[in-house]
Amino acid sequence: MHAAAEAQSTVLRTLLRSLGQIVLQPNAFTGACLLAAWLLCDPRLACAALTGAVAANVSAILAGYREDDTRAGLHGFNGALAGLAAFSFIADNATAAAVAILAATGTAWLLEPWSRRLRARRLGVFSSPCLIVTWLWLPLVTGGTLPANLSTVYTLSAAQLSSGLLAGFAQTGFATGAWPGLLVLTGIAAASRRHALWALIGAGLASAAHLLLGANAGSFDAGLLGFNGALTAIALADCGVAMTLGGVAVSVVLQVFATYFGWPAMTAPFVLATWCMQWLIGRFTLGPAAPETMESASITRSVTSTAAAVRRAD
Repeated sequence: MHAAAEAQSTVLRTLLRSLGQIVLQPNAFTGACLLAAWLLCDPRLACAALTGAVAANVSAILAGYREDDTRAGLHGFNGALAGLAAFSFIADNATAAAVAILAATGTAWLLEPWSRRLRARRLGVFSSPCLIVTWLWLPLVTGGTLPANLSTVYTLSAAQLSSGLLAGFAQTGFATGAWPGLLVLTGIAAASRRHALWALIGAGLASAAHLLLGANAGSFDAGLLGFNGALTAIALADCGVAMTLGGVAVSVVLQVFATYFGWPAMTAPFVLATWCMQWLIGRFTLGPAAPETMESASITRSVTSTAAAVRRAD
């Protein structure tokens, strides 16, 4: 009985860490906060994330991936994002569920070879497997473009400013609304108050920049302007102020381009901006090295801290 209960607890923590990794936190409580945010926003999203995370984790186990990485949530979070994307873009529940399982499985099988190629270039994986898999099937559903903006224009009040900023955190998991966003921010703060502060700075700066560049207030109110900035700031928080702010600025530029051309960017601006900064760090602090052996110092610190966090939790 005790062994069975311990095994169930391990599985639950692994699943919740997979959800927490969506906001780059290997923390089960963070994952629980994201799950609560989806339930508050739309229970359909909670089912989507759980379906994707389970499918990806099972696939990782069957593929023989490292157990420590699976337990840290590194193999499940792209699956959760793939499930969320499927249920966000496909109205029919049965079709969305089928696509979610297939896409989540695809992210798991892609993760290991793709991560090896990225590590050789001192880059993190982040949500890139989900983006690749989603972009493969998304044109079949949407015709290749998504609405990039909301057309209604508002005059921003103080309440709308705080609401829109929090809504950006909800958008990291395809949710909407200030209260779900507050739950996500609470989860980040529970794992790292420093990351939560940087996430607020990143979301605020990105949102302000988008508004100054002509984005309408309706997009801000929906949280569409700040979430890439928040994720970029969290990912680069240990790389120095200049690199972090530079990454946020790059993410804004990339999102503006994607919006202009009507591309379904999702978290691509965050991923590409972070890669740019990691490349610069590797280029100018480590110098040219054998590409197949040298890894980014920031990636190494991230993996080490993740493993340590899991050991402490267990």
